Formats: sequence, C-alpha cells, structure tokens
Amino acid sequence: MNLAALLQTLIASDPQRLRILQQVRELDLPDCWVAAGFVRSAVWDHLHQRTPSPLPEDIDVIWFDRSQTSPTRDAELETVLRHRDESLQWSVKNQARMHLRNGDAPYASATEAIRHWPETATAVAIRLDEQDRLEVAAPLGLEDLFGLIVRPAGRFQNAKSQIYQQRLHDKNWLATWPKLKVIA
Repeated sequence: MNLAALLQTLIASDPQRLRILQQVRELDLPDCWVAAGFVRSAVWDHLHQRTPSPLPEDIDVIWFDRSQTSPTRDAELETVLRHRDESLQWSVKNQARMHLRNGDAPYASATEAIRHWPETATAVAIRLDEQDRLEVAAPLGLEDLFGLIVRPAGRFQNAKSQIYQQRLHDKNWLATWPKLKVIA
C-alpha cells in the first residue's frame, strides 16, 4: 500500500476526523484543506500503536483565494465552524496572504504554501471531495511523516532555524511520541 493510500485509510477509519472534514467541506472554499497536526497526530498515534490522542489544540483549515485575503474573512469562517462545533478550536487561514507573515514570495496555491512550512512531517493536508473521497496534499512527501522523522523543511534548515528549534521545544513531541527521530 502506498503512503497516501495508508493515510487515507487511517483518516477514513476515524469518525471524528471525517466529521471535521465534512464540516470544512461544507464551507465550499476554494483549494481548502485540513492540515498539520490534524493529520500528523493521527499517523504518529497509529505508528506508536496507541489509541488516538486528543485532537490538536487547533484545527488548521487552510484555503487559497487571492480575491478574499482579509483576515476578517478567516475570522468569519472560524465563527461559522465554531457554531457547527463549539468543542473545537478552529484556525482558518487563507494562504494567499500568509507569505507576507512568513517572509516568503507569494504562494500560487495552498499546496505551495504547505511546501514552506517548518517541518516535513507537518507539511501535509487532507480534504474530503464531493464524492466523499479523501485527497492528500503532501508537497514534501509522506516518507518523514510515516518514518517518524521530524526534520526542518526548506528555509527552516538555515535562515529560519531558530523558529524550528523553538517549535521543537514548544511542541515537545517526544513526550507524546517517543519513537520520533528528531533532527535538530
């Protein structure tokens, strides 16, 4: 089984994650995905043969539309999602403006934005299409995610290494997933 298919199987077997993907799909946003810890934690829990850990503190919903780059629009979408499920913290970000915050050149899509995230294992997203099929976006591949390897991606290897180091400290992933191989 290829890694994308394995990821689709893992997420498809998790009713809570499927429900979240359905709620996000109902927003009908262009180039929209649920990303980062939402996916990463499910894989790492599976590979550690443990029951699923609680969902991440925030559910990262990313989308891409150059015509709606106001942070106010993201806040409105978070409010819609919060009304659908108050038990979750939603973080909605239009990636068409995030290059400004990140000091990168403009992104062409949500997937290109993911390519600029701090860790290879976190640079992954998933969505539910209109035919209830799971689609995976992993511009840096899935090998590190499934290999339990945490390594810096792109500019986080050098120019942004301090941000990567701080994330390692703040996230403290080894406390939850001790089989991880962290590349500092």
